[in-house]
Amino acid sequence: MQREPIFPANRHNLYAQHRYSAAIRSGDLLFVSGQVGSREDGTPEPDFERQVRLAYDNLTAVLRAAGGSLDDVVDVTTFHTDPPTQIETVMKVREAVLGGAPYPNWTAVGVNWLAGFDFEIKAIARIPAGN
Repeated sequence: MQREPIFPANRHNLYAQHRYSAAIRSGDLLFVSGQVGSREDGTPEPDFERQVRLAYDNLTAVLRAAGGSLDDVVDVTTFHTDPPTQIETVMKVREAVLGGAPYPNWTAVGVNWLAGFDFEIKAIARIPAGN
């Protein structure tokens, strides 16, 4: 099966700078690279809650470019630079964005470096052909 790269319409410079695709479609599966809360110029949004919201906005834009939505997400991994102080904000934004059950799988990972960012989200979605 061929890998099909997916990019949102207003793709930011980080993809070219770090040499990766926003997502790769393989059949009905979409593997979305880690999305961060970058401002238009690619720099980190300094306000943490806004950074998390922008990361979800970027994830949504990639899903939309592939013909999907957050409803198609089956697995999520989030990365946090300071989980104990960030998790409440992350949960608040996550609830606002994803809504109620059923929720996708979720793995949260504490890390010590995200290239200047404090939050990153990657996902796997199932988007059947024709969407």
